Amino acid sequence: MDLRGEIHEEMLLLRERAPEITGTLTCTVDGMLVATDLGGHTEQVAALSSALLSMARRMTDLVQAGALEETLISGTRGYTACYAAGPKLVLAVLAGPGANLGLLRIEGRKTAAKLAAIVERE
Repeated sequence: MDLRGEIHEEMLLLRERAPEITGTLTCTVDGMLVATDLGGHTEQVAALSSALLSMARRMTDLVQAGALEETLISGTRGYTACYAAGPKLVLAVLAGPGANLGLLRIEGRKTAAKLAAIVERE
């Protein structure tokens, strides 16, 4: 299986473990789309996810909060969480209102670590 296929498979497994997830996207840290199951606006979501990760990393460095774990956006119609998947990838996870945020955080971090390991292996 190729790199994109392995990444897509991990994203599917994430959705199985956390059924409240409504969409996932993986992109490079410079905003290039790698894999997604979102219906629309994928290029824009990829670009904004990479920018959000960059800003969040800078903020955690500036305030000396340690290594970035995640960035969570809470809206009236759901959530978007962004995870650093190693130094090269960003994982964005969308979930609906009322989602179990604890489960989202645990599974999002687990999947980000698996994605980082896949890329590192290549």
